Amino acid sequence: MAMDALLVTSCLVVVAAVAAPGASAAPRAFFVFGDSLVDNGNNNYLMTTARADAPPYGIDFPTHMPTGRFSNGLNIPDIISEHLGSEPALPYLSPYLRGDKLLVGANFASAGVGILNDTGIQFVNIIRIGQQLENFQEYQQKLAAFVGEDAAAQVVNNALVLITLGGNDFVNNYYLLPFSVRSRQFAIQDYVPYLISEYRKILTRLYELGARRVVVTGTGMIGCVPAELAMHSVDGECARDLTVAADLFNPQLVRMLAGLNAEIGSDVFIAANTNRASFDFMFNPQDYGFVTSKVACCGQGPYNGIGLCTPASNVCPNRDVYAYWDAFHPTERANRIIVGQFMHGSTDHISPMNISTILAMDNSRG
Repeated sequence: MAMDALLVTSCLVVVAAVAAPGASAAPRAFFVFGDSLVDNGNNNYLMTTARADAPPYGIDFPTHMPTGRFSNGLNIPDIISEHLGSEPALPYLSPYLRGDKLLVGANFASAGVGILNDTGIQFVNIIRIGQQLENFQEYQQKLAAFVGEDAAAQVVNNALVLITLGGNDFVNNYYLLPFSVRSRQFAIQDYVPYLISEYRKILTRLYELGARRVVVTGTGMIGCVPAELAMHSVDGECARDLTVAADLFNPQLVRMLAGLNAEIGSDVFIAANTNRASFDFMFNPQDYGFVTSKVACCGQGPYNGIGLCTPASNVCPNRDVYAYWDAFHPTERANRIIVGQFMHGSTDHISPMNISTILAMDNSRG
């Protein structure tokens, strides 16, 4: 199953950099939207095939149990939460998301979704992005009932937000085999601007709902993930069509974000291109301590890129030396490298400043 193509290997990250009043010593709240790269368990509560609630998922999680994260251990939001000095925000559908846990934030993500509503329809019952935003509104009502409207608004305004969308709109829509409606409707050169225009509406709505520090990831090296190498590669080279799609998408996303900045009248969005970091460990894996960046740790077939990661799959004994955990998703160690670039990277990776700089600026203005 082509699940949430690895957008993360070449992400565009956006962080809203407007200073928040009255920042406190308590960790800021953290909200997460998007697909399987950032879903930490919402799909466990849904009747869908897009789920990661069986072993060997979670083999390196603190509990050594599957949690719904598409990882051997921690995923990108978990690692960002560590940097915030906070526990991970609970899935929005978790019955434990109440009381003080509301102050930590919430994870609204759902594996399989994309920018477009028709992305991931084969997974049937998933939480599409429009519903994720409605759930965010509902969350704010619950928070206001708990701490009052003014305090709730401050929690939301001061929060860090992550949204990860885009890869599925190619892998689980446009390039879905044997053919897709969208590929008949659009040439790829026209599909990408359509995606960007729809993504702009989503980000505008997120801003309207009070988000002021938003990390937006775009589509990454989706042609190079083990699933695509297994299905489309010639001699282990990245799949050309998907590579072209990502190369079209990322610069247009940067331009769209710049346009949003201009409308708001401030450099709200900070764009990070982790393409360089992921390119480095894709093509120079030994420099990062990986023995391979092409073969998934868990799977079957060429590159372990065919089908799902299940108890019947091949599983590598040392996940730390693999860049990919399954056919589409990075290992915890690869996630840590990527988040490290978000947090501490130079302007080659995140510009005009990294997240650590933003957090320091916010604290000094608090």
